[in-house]
Amino acid sequence: MTRNIALGIASALVGAGLLVSACSGSSNSSSTVVAPSGTTVTDTFTGTVQPGGLDFHPFTVNTGGTINITLLTAGPPPTITMGLAVGTPSSTGTCALLSNASTVTPAGSTAQLTGSLAAGTYCVEVLDVGNAAGPITYSVTVAHT
Repeated sequence: MTRNIALGIASALVGAGLLVSACSGSSNSSSTVVAPSGTTVTDTFTGTVQPGGLDFHPFTVNTGGTINITLLTAGPPPTITMGLAVGTPSSTGTCALLSNASTVTPAGSTAQLTGSLAAGTYCVEVLDVGNAAGPITYSVTVAHT
């Protein structure tokens, strides 16, 4: 199941507006401002989640845009369902989850969380949803601009 996260890129749009307002020229000329397209970066994280626990990893989005998060592997067993979420690192050393930015999913090759994020520092969290009998090792990718 893919869950779409709508997190917005308002700060990137505000920045583009500031660029336009900073430009000056004669009234006889016109210019077009073209926003740069970001290069997709894929971060791969691995770890272990203990029964009833969670694990998270910070990542940085340099240019606001699309994000695709994929829980590639988790187990044993390889069919286990895990929680997958995105948030922001907090001052208390946790990942403060964003609203509507989580799902419960088995591992797979298709992104389970998709949406857009503004430039900033975020974290991806993998957690036991109550069905782990022992430590669960996992691999997750975060593809973003």
